[in-house]
Amino acid sequence: MSVQGSWSGKFAFILAATGSAVGLGNIWKFPYITGENGGGAFVLVYLLCIAAIGIPIMMAEIMLGRRGHQNPVNTMEKLAREEGASSAWKLVGWMGVFAGIMIFSYYSVIAGWALSYFADALRGVFSGITAEGAGKHFNTLLGSWPSLLAWHTLFALMTILIVARGVRGGLEKAVSIMMPALFVMLILMVGYAMGNGEFMKGVHFLFSPDFSKLSGAAVLTAMGHAFFTLSLGMGAIMAYGAYLPKNVSIGATTITIAIADTVVALLAGLAIFPIVFSHGLEAGSGPGLIFTTLPIAFGDMPYSSLFASIFFLLLVFAALSSAISLIEPAVARITEKTAMSRGGATFLVGGFSWLLGIGSILSFNMLSEHKLAGKTFFDWMDYLTSNIMLPLGGLFIAIFAGWVMSRKSSGDELSLSGFSYSLWLFLTRFVAPLAVLIVLLKVSGVLDTLFI
Repeated sequence: MSVQGSWSGKFAFILAATGSAVGLGNIWKFPYITGENGGGAFVLVYLLCIAAIGIPIMMAEIMLGRRGHQNPVNTMEKLAREEGASSAWKLVGWMGVFAGIMIFSYYSVIAGWALSYFADALRGVFSGITAEGAGKHFNTLLGSWPSLLAWHTLFALMTILIVARGVRGGLEKAVSIMMPALFVMLILMVGYAMGNGEFMKGVHFLFSPDFSKLSGAAVLTAMGHAFFTLSLGMGAIMAYGAYLPKNVSIGATTITIAIADTVVALLAGLAIFPIVFSHGLEAGSGPGLIFTTLPIAFGDMPYSSLFASIFFLLLVFAALSSAISLIEPAVARITEKTAMSRGGATFLVGGFSWLLGIGSILSFNMLSEHKLAGKTFFDWMDYLTSNIMLPLGGLFIAIFAGWVMSRKSSGDELSLSGFSYSLWLFLTRFVAPLAVLIVLLKVSGVLDTLFI
């Protein structure tokens, strides 16, 4: 059975796939890992990794989705059969489906923080707030499981209602509003930073490479983030690719998505670092850069409530545009294989993920001391998905597209020939798998003695 629905055109797909790629990681993770790893040199390596690893694998995943024209599980099984390969390749699709469900369970909890901070900003809570007050405010939120549960529930429900409306009525309509709004809000923040922060210091930090600050571990971090930021390996891009019309160029579309994703990350850096530097704050302070540091900066601004509200609304939009892609593969699988309606399937998948998310909520309070091998429930969910399932999914996608599919099949679907096809094939067969394998070895600890 084929997928139900399709994007209205190329631009709708670009917005949706960009929305899947652009998430909380672009707005808060990219700035703080850049701060921790030397600024400009790290950014340069990150950009190279996007070009050499992210783009080839994304092209492969979109290609598989459009050629299979079904949910990720059925797509992998169908294409494996066409190429005379084992039906076990469908396990790659299953891994992506489960990874999406697992990621959504804790992603919704973190997105709930952004919702909570948006509400606080509207009420003027951050006006004149001190460093001690900001830290206490964040810890109070984490310590209240009823509050975390309420925000987690609200965010999960918002996501479920969008996905339940289908491709054009839900996914496409939502991203057509959220993605342009996100860019506008980011540009407003950059404009404020230009007039009220250490803007040139922020520009210098982001774009002036100092390779003496770049370690081997930083290179691996850049490689891993380039892979994860494009939402590869979880079936989301494959599921979205299944809705892509045949007359749309996969190569040109992928490059557009990668550029948009990178621009959002760089704009976030340009918005955040000047404000951080102007207040004498620490650039590499981790997740606290958003939730315990920026409220201090916002508190000192004129119209503090307005700008804080804009920023945290931006975070909510970024989270929502990614979240809707996390449960889409599972919803597509259920609607294609059963008689269940799309609405019913969405509430089933979303409800299960919501329930799983309660474990992550309790990891920050009631069960914070209960750990397995030093990790809480939340830590394990993040570790298993981000460090194992997604890179494995990306590795197998690259191997299948580069080695299992015939050159005729992949060349026809990509509409590439000559040098452009040879370059894609080389990157997909050799460069991308090797890079992902290095990331996996680093995660396993094998490379810890080589990269200190």
